[in-house]
Amino acid sequence: MQQAQAIESATQPGSEFLIDVLQGLQSSPKHLPPKYFYDARGSKYFDEICNLPEYYLYHAELELLPIVAHDLAKFIKQRGQPPLEIVEFGAGSLRKIGILLRAIPHLHHFTAIDISREHLIDACRTLESQYRELTITPCVHDFTKPLALCDSQRTRVGFFPGSTIGNLSHSEAQMFLRNAAQTLGAGSYLLIGVDTKKSEAVLQRAYNDSRGVTARFNKNILQRINRELDGNFVLENFGHHAFYNEEQGRVEMHLRSLKSHAVDVGGESIEFHRGESIHTENSYKYRPSEFTQLAKRAGWSTEKLWLAPDDQFAISLLKHDG
Repeated sequence: MQQAQAIESATQPGSEFLIDVLQGLQSSPKHLPPKYFYDARGSKYFDEICNLPEYYLYHAELELLPIVAHDLAKFIKQRGQPPLEIVEFGAGSLRKIGILLRAIPHLHHFTAIDISREHLIDACRTLESQYRELTITPCVHDFTKPLALCDSQRTRVGFFPGSTIGNLSHSEAQMFLRNAAQTLGAGSYLLIGVDTKKSEAVLQRAYNDSRGVTARFNKNILQRINRELDGNFVLENFGHHAFYNEEQGRVEMHLRSLKSHAVDVGGESIEFHRGESIHTENSYKYRPSEFTQLAKRAGWSTEKLWLAPDDQFAISLLKHDG
């Protein structure tokens, strides 16, 4: 098989990055889109986070996925719907897709969508060496937006693990689900990981790990701005701050300014007061019934639901009739 050749999005990522950063930093309160965490370095930091014992999401989902993959293969076979194409949104390091690939015998094509080009290409090349009969297409694209895939008679199954949908607000999550339906087409399925509501103590440990990896991941967005947008952030002037907002049902991550100072970004000067924060990420948590209703409002029905022990994590199989 030929080496992975990426399909590139038609957008200009550098200019979009600058526009989004300036818009966020010139707003009140300040904020940055979390999709920009995931350059090559940020993606590697996130891989480190997944290996931390405190980060229950990854471990709970990984234990649940073999059961899900077995059930999914049986579900598809019973409906006589092979051959299949899997489309992973926010593919990252592709650590979890192998569980599905090994379980589903009628898989012909795998499409991986991610915003981090270098990380995506490396991961797809590794995957190609393990699954030589599988056609693998990496797409460098913002997975929250629709993507025109090649016409296909295959049944498409979207794969969106890791509770990444929790990084989106409720309205953004509904928009993603609508866009995913447009990308995948009528009669498609979506296998999606969703983190559940749980005790604040468990959440605090997961997002404030003892080794400080999450803090480095959070601050990496400032390093990226320095490198790509001619910024002059001093990382030591900001502290990682993560907490559970019970009213909103989400963990919030912020970068809090430790002193009053100014920062230059893309030729613009941004003022920070001591204690002022940049809101960098949310991670919404859902009861299974809440997510089922959210998906329904976006045009998806829930075919099956799997729960990890102690209801720590949920995986839903959604269907879009179109």
